[in-house]
Amino acid sequence: MNFPSDLEIAENASIQHIKEIAQKINIDDDDLEYYGKHKAKIPLSYIDEEKVQQSKLILVSAVNPTPAGEGKTTVSVGLTDGLARIGKKAIAVLREPSLGPVFGMKGGAAGGGYAQVIPMTDINLHFTGDFSAVEKANNLLSALIDNNLQNKKHSLNIDPRTIVWKRVMDMNDRALRNIIIGLGGSANGVPREEGFNITPASEVMAILCMSEDFDDLKARLGNIFVGYTFDRKPVYAKDLKAEGAMAILLKDAIKPNLVQTLEGNPAILHGGPFANIAQGTNTIIATKTGMSLADYVVTEAGFGADLGAEKFLHIKCHYAGFKPAAMVLVTTVRALRYHGGAKKGEYEHPQYEAVKKGMENLRKHIENCIKFQLKPVVAINHFSTDDPQEIQYIIDECQAMGVKAILAEEFTKGGAGMEELAAEVVNATENYGNDFQPLYHINDTVVKKIEKIATEVYGADGVNFTPKAMADLKIIDDLGLGQLPVCMAKTQKSLSDDEKKIGRPSGFMITVREFEFAAGAGFVIPILGDMMRMPGLPNTPASEHMDIDRYGIITGLS
Repeated sequence: MNFPSDLEIAENASIQHIKEIAQKINIDDDDLEYYGKHKAKIPLSYIDEEKVQQSKLILVSAVNPTPAGEGKTTVSVGLTDGLARIGKKAIAVLREPSLGPVFGMKGGAAGGGYAQVIPMTDINLHFTGDFSAVEKANNLLSALIDNNLQNKKHSLNIDPRTIVWKRVMDMNDRALRNIIIGLGGSANGVPREEGFNITPASEVMAILCMSEDFDDLKARLGNIFVGYTFDRKPVYAKDLKAEGAMAILLKDAIKPNLVQTLEGNPAILHGGPFANIAQGTNTIIATKTGMSLADYVVTEAGFGADLGAEKFLHIKCHYAGFKPAAMVLVTTVRALRYHGGAKKGEYEHPQYEAVKKGMENLRKHIENCIKFQLKPVVAINHFSTDDPQEIQYIIDECQAMGVKAILAEEFTKGGAGMEELAAEVVNATENYGNDFQPLYHINDTVVKKIEKIATEVYGADGVNFTPKAMADLKIIDDLGLGQLPVCMAKTQKSLSDDEKKIGRPSGFMITVREFEFAAGAGFVIPILGDMMRMPGLPNTPASEHMDIDRYGIITGLS
């Protein structure tokens, strides 16, 4: 199979200018803010709450992935193309890639094969500058905090030892996790411990994704918790009068980005929080924009359904009032081999017994979807190394559970390989009787919410809280944040908090090591296991295989 080259993709993009894509979804050409020929910003005025209520939202999630991922974005793009091919007005609404994974483990994150969003290179790199704007807004607050520490005229009396706000950059760099700043004498600031998170883990990114409009954005930015004064009074970004300037830096980033699929169908990419350390979904604004412009909106939630989908349903749906009309659960033969105990190097070879054992991971995710009253359609993302016997086994086992499993061949066939899946998804929106219900009540205690997720979604026997976590819980209650949703920070590789427990683990407890909280974004963050908010690069980063020639043609970025 010959796949499209970068030059062929560029040629396709030049044929389908973004204005033609906009016309498909009734956006006035004069309203677009162009970033070159092939991408543009959409004004917030296109959100129509009445149309939002009429549009059908399709949530795409997955089993716990192998390190390379199982192709949620590729399936989402292919499903959008498949819906268009069967005559539906559809749009993909996805997240923007982070440079950390692009240059680290996974490479590009704009789909693949014949199911890509384009211009792929731009999307994977700086795109329209949204990540840079988030980074600058975050670091402006950091600068204001450190400026205030040595401000004798307008000091807030902040205790440097209590500051929880960190700087960010959009790169995997473990050396920046814990640093000392302010060295070099009194003219260079107050020495203190500091650190960097990766940009997608910034609360500013979470706030961008949770905000409904500019007023909401400013209010949430102002509610960012910074630390305490020496007399133990809480300090927020609004006390530093930071929210206005931070919002100015986000004046363009708040607007959704319009691009297209390789088949010339519309796609909106906006926001990019990770699902293992943040909420893992695109912006509320982007989703509402898509639902205002199309009858079917395909969106994805990061990593496995135990992370991305759970957070989409408990956090994003809570704040935006969304109720998905259908859910697609992506699996691969490769992932089930992995969860069945196949060793590294064996994932690409037939392992029938491993697939049978690994099926338990998929089975648990299906059960979880049904607990949310969302009967899923299973998409078996096809790889050339799949064995027909293994595929048929998955289909048969899903059928025994009353669930339809369909082979997804978007990578090699584009939308043409997704028509059957698209038709079943339409059927799901009309006939499955989906009626999404959260697993916990928003007024439950933080502990009860965590226990509900741990036991119902992960399959744990219960939850342990370290002394540090218990002390953090008291702070959360004292600050009046106990009624917020919870955003679990957990490994994506396992249903448990131990990445080595593959498949469907049982007889385990999870441990909450400590808590963070995002008062502005509106959720509490239990930290499980060894999760870190600044990843490191692997031994062989994806960047080593990337290059650009004298004509500006980039290779290896896919």
